[in-house]
Amino acid sequence: MIAKQKRMLSWVAGVFSCVMCSTVLAGTLEVQLTDQQGVPLADAVVELYDPASKVRQTAIKEVAQQDLTFRPFVSAVQVGTQIDFPNQDKTRHHVYSFSPAKTFELKLYAGKPEAPLLFDKAGIVALGCNIHDYMQAYIYVGESAYLAVTDDKGVAVFPEVPDGSYQLKLWHPWQDQQVDPLQTRLPQRKLQLQLSVTRQAKPSRPKKGFGNNYQASALKSQLYGATY
Repeated sequence: MIAKQKRMLSWVAGVFSCVMCSTVLAGTLEVQLTDQQGVPLADAVVELYDPASKVRQTAIKEVAQQDLTFRPFVSAVQVGTQIDFPNQDKTRHHVYSFSPAKTFELKLYAGKPEAPLLFDKAGIVALGCNIHDYMQAYIYVGESAYLAVTDDKGVAVFPEVPDGSYQLKLWHPWQDQQVDPLQTRLPQRKLQLQLSVTRQAKPSRPKKGFGNNYQASALKSQLYGATY
């Protein structure tokens, strides 16, 4: 009886050991990004790409129109993701993109479009509004599920990233030149990187009565039957 129990304990220990050996460790990676002056850089996309990874994003994402601007200014999604474009303004918008990664039009509408759009090709999608010319935003469509956009402190956080080798890709709408992918290996948990950009003002709703952009947008809204 004792010999049988010992054999059973030995078998359980062996199975547990095999499971532990086959488990891929994972942890949180934090990427701190600054510009060439060392100032934290918001709205930068960080992608960790492993060709062997089969992880997929399944949630539907949103790019809203609010206060006559697109929110968020920069989004990052995996190829195959669906995106909704809810209009939370009182005026109607005409959202479009001529980008090779996704060409589409959502003609004048209020509220929520009938269905989300599928983004099935990697690349950068530049968004515009045919009514409000100053409205701009960007969608980075990447191949990996490990995508993040830096916050106001220039930080992108990746929770539960498996250890291993990755291509680290960076992109920002104001970058001065294309950036080649970097090779990185986890379990490194903190990275500090720099990206050269020419800073600009982010799109925002013009003040009433000031600037040609507002007047042109107001005229377009009147012509198309939209109201502020």
